[in-house]
Amino acid sequence: MNNIEVVKKLYQAFREQDYDTFLRLSIEDIEWIQNKGFPGGATYKGASAVIEGVFKANNDKWSDFAYHIEEILDAGNSIIVIGKYSGRDRLSGKSMSAAAAHIYDLHDGKIARFRMFADTKSIWNAMAD
Repeated sequence: MNNIEVVKKLYQAFREQDYDTFLRLSIEDIEWIQNKGFPGGATYKGASAVIEGVFKANNDKWSDFAYHIEEILDAGNSIIVIGKYSGRDRLSGKSMSAAAAHIYDLHDGKIARFRMFADTKSIWNAMAD
């Protein structure tokens, strides 16, 4: 698989909550960086920490949480994905749509680092107080 195919496969694994595929596509000590202003935003180290602190946490907080890809840019060992988040807060019932860009750095065909830049205000506006 080329780097774009790896990233596309990763998004498929997210949609299907296929954590085994995520583990296969990522290096063991992956660095996952979310905006500090993003709910739960932090830097997670290691694939297991990402599964628990990011993916399972998002599924607990949001129904229909998704990232919609609008464009994928190939920057060699980095892949830039432009799109938007959507979902409905489980407590408030409010929907959100937030623009976001993801940058993946790959090493030997595996995801080594993720960086996210998102419109966090739209997300916080949908969340229960």
